[in-house]
Amino acid sequence: MGKKQHRTPPEVKADIIRRIKEEGITVAQAAKDHGLHETTIYGWIGAGAQGAPSWSEFAKLQKQNRELLALVGEITLQLSNTQKKN
Repeated sequence: MGKKQHRTPPEVKADIIRRIKEEGITVAQAAKDHGLHETTIYGWIGAGAQGAPSWSEFAKLQKQNRELLALVGEITLQLSNTQKKN
């Protein structure tokens, strides 16, 4: 007889993936905490990576992009001012 497969509810999957991405826990720790095999979790992450980012991920990336562009602008201005003084 084969192993009985247990389905993990989508909200639990999403929470596990969120903890790995946002809280920085390892896949090994998440697997241990939930009694799952690491390969299972890597499969979920891989499946999620193939689709488009969620709206919250997209918004987070847009915010980071704006912050980085502002920082590059500040550094460029400082460098320009430094070169003018020399």
